[in-house]
Amino acid sequence: MNATDDVLEAVRAGRTADVPGLLKPLDPGQRRALLAALKELRTELRASGWDRWQERDLMSQALVVAGAGCHSGAAAAAGWIGARDMRRWQQRPIAALLDVLAGREPGWLGDLAHRLAARAGTAEEDYPLISELVRLADCPMPTTDGCVEGWATAAGASGTRLTRALRDDPHLTALVPRLFETVEPVAALSWRCEPDQPQHWPAALAGLADEGRLERAVLLDGCVARLLRGGKPAQLKPYQAILRALHPTEDEEAERTADWIALTADAPSAVAGHAQQTLARLATAGRLAPRILAEMSTAALFRPEKKLVRAQLVLIGRELGRDPAAAPELLPALGEAFGHPDTDIQERALKLAAAHLTDDPDLRAELADRARLLSPTHRARAVDHFGPAAAPAEDTGPYREILPPPPAPSPLAPTPGTVQETVELVAAVVNSRIATVEEFERALDGLVRHAHRDRAALAEALRPALAGRWWLDPEQARHYTSELPGLEHVAAAVMDVHPTGTPPEPLVSWRSDCHHTGLHAVVGARLAEAARRVTTRPLPFLLATPTVDTGSLDPHVLVERLTEYRRLGEEPAPTDFAQALLRVHRDPAAIPDATALDTPEGHRLADWLGAAGQPAPVTRRTASAVRYGYGATPAHLVLDTGARPTVLAGFPDAFHELAGARTAHERCWDGGDDARLIAVLPEDREALAAWWLPTITACALHESRDGTAELPSITATGGPAGPALHLAVATALGARHPEDRLRAVDALLTLAGRAELDAVRLGEDLAELLGLGTVKPNRLADSLRTAAATGAHTTTWAVLAAALPALLTGGGDPRGAGELLATAADCVEQSGATSPDPAGLADAAARGGRSRLVTQSARLRDALHRNRATSTAAD
Repeated sequence: MNATDDVLEAVRAGRTADVPGLLKPLDPGQRRALLAALKELRTELRASGWDRWQERDLMSQALVVAGAGCHSGAAAAAGWIGARDMRRWQQRPIAALLDVLAGREPGWLGDLAHRLAARAGTAEEDYPLISELVRLADCPMPTTDGCVEGWATAAGASGTRLTRALRDDPHLTALVPRLFETVEPVAALSWRCEPDQPQHWPAALAGLADEGRLERAVLLDGCVARLLRGGKPAQLKPYQAILRALHPTEDEEAERTADWIALTADAPSAVAGHAQQTLARLATAGRLAPRILAEMSTAALFRPEKKLVRAQLVLIGRELGRDPAAAPELLPALGEAFGHPDTDIQERALKLAAAHLTDDPDLRAELADRARLLSPTHRARAVDHFGPAAAPAEDTGPYREILPPPPAPSPLAPTPGTVQETVELVAAVVNSRIATVEEFERALDGLVRHAHRDRAALAEALRPALAGRWWLDPEQARHYTSELPGLEHVAAAVMDVHPTGTPPEPLVSWRSDCHHTGLHAVVGARLAEAARRVTTRPLPFLLATPTVDTGSLDPHVLVERLTEYRRLGEEPAPTDFAQALLRVHRDPAAIPDATALDTPEGHRLADWLGAAGQPAPVTRRTASAVRYGYGATPAHLVLDTGARPTVLAGFPDAFHELAGARTAHERCWDGGDDARLIAVLPEDREALAAWWLPTITACALHESRDGTAELPSITATGGPAGPALHLAVATALGARHPEDRLRAVDALLTLAGRAELDAVRLGEDLAELLGLGTVKPNRLADSLRTAAATGAHTTTWAVLAAALPALLTGGGDPRGAGELLATAADCVEQSGATSPDPAGLADAAARGGRSRLVTQSARLRDALHRNRATSTAAD
């Protein structure tokens, strides 16, 4: 055995520590020959399957070290060392790498260090090696983003010795400025960023600045510049903490006045609040000219955060009290607050403007013009202060509700007409993570149609298109023991590929309360039937292919398909026909045509379009609070679906799980592909809403996220929009996360746009949910405010009119109740509603104090009275 064979044997055995010693005796020619063998070994490992993962783990480190020692160029060595495929879960073999590279020239080592640092994906992980190479080469430290992140991580890993580690670091002055310039915020800073902890980054950097090792201006400018770039609050927190730890002097703060104004205008709330406080200090010290304060106020008062706006109004009031001559410059900025959605802020701004108003006609005219943004409640007082010009323009006509157009179902494109088009679509569906209903259904129907016409041609075209699938690999086919998922099951049947492995032991059958189980069973049965018929008696086409993307099927199209089956002498496949019935739109106008077929399927279709196809009944009950583990589920509403005797009696077994009486379970398994599952029952949204309600409820009661993802799709399907769907929408309006609430608003507007919304029912559901605590008033207020902002003021008020009595008559002041009343008042003022006062409104408005509930109750009461008076006068 020669020397190169010894190295290869050590690599295959994973003896990383032996590789440097075995490489040293090799001359350049031997190393070139060894490198070729190492590349072959690397190619072999990369091509190996998952079952050789232990072998790859064993060899990877030794392979990296051996290859690094054989490359003569720095670029090639960096490519070998930095390669992703040879990185495993173990730590990098730095000592062995330095051993095999130790004999190289310093310039070569420095070049390698900089090339490794330039690899964005691996520089952070390779920082310890880069640092040692820089030391050996005595060259400047690279300052790439990855290198900075790696340096910060290594420094932070020094535990309580962070200050000492930074003080002794030779690259401190080169790398610290880069902490504020990386494309993404340095993650290592956020791990230890408390400004009061002496060994966290803020205190350490501030201390080094006090020692003169770092320039304060560099740190201050870096923090401010990084905050101006923006980002998520958690990402900006370390830079805020460094800024606080530096304790900027008044002069340092004044030098950056323009930056504080920019942060007040556009930064996240916490950053904007800090900048606002800094400007307030400068103003108090007399270092903020009225013109600058006005500029800052215009930006701050435009923000939606009430806390920031109120603080700015206080600052303006204080400055006007100190310097009344500043009124001509400061008062116009108050016009921004006149248009704030919070009417309490409007009132504060109006009072402040009135208290410091001068005789300047131009100032009065400017404020009068902006006063038109005030709510009707405050416009009359604005006229008293600013003159008739503040009065709103006369209404040109009655209020008109503006609803977004509801989503219209899109017709499915025709099934692919050629084998090649079908194969391309099948390959796309098989290789995609989630296919749409349209893609899946067209691909399935295409497989069935072309298998009926020329199965051999279809199989020949499918093989190269699906060549990468594991079940076509002879070595892995032994794992093919049962049915394949999705379209692959049918495609395998077309190609005569069948399970060859030993089937697993059968599991004990069990009935799940999760609706996904039953829906998946129907989808699987349909695929299994299509695959079976491909090899026995191919179907000419599928009856259940929907006509629109929601999964619904036009009954007249189904009659045409059944007519063609009768002409061809074909018997419908049981599962396919059963799925077609569940999808068919129940239009009684199609009953005569279905009856005229005079076939068993025609008569079944006619019955289904009548009484037999009615959805299952849904009942509501209240589930008691339950404690389990470390958590609890409060009392909440549950929907139970009843049995469907027609389905249980006449449909294949796969459908019985969906047809029996069912109580959806709170801890429901997320089955994935929910759009395709909804397409199993696209004409029974009451059942779908009942089954998805526990998932939606978890979004309101707990921290669950995305449980409302399918609610807009369910709402857009067919069937009655009854109590189950309305309760699901009501519950989703109180979801914990904004994105879930936004989907609920979409569903609400879809129902309203299709004239299917029962606003009173939805409001009463919300009242019940508010009473149970399932829905929080502040979350509901956010949802309904969003709905109203689309122009649906009448719709939103109709819902609120039914929901508010539960809050107004319950006593107390629940968090967010004032926000709900403010939204209701906005809707009444915009729509001119003249409905009676909700129960309890007068008592709530008459309570003492100035709480938001009291002020907004009075505003709502006054708006309703004003609208009724106006309506009576007009009559």
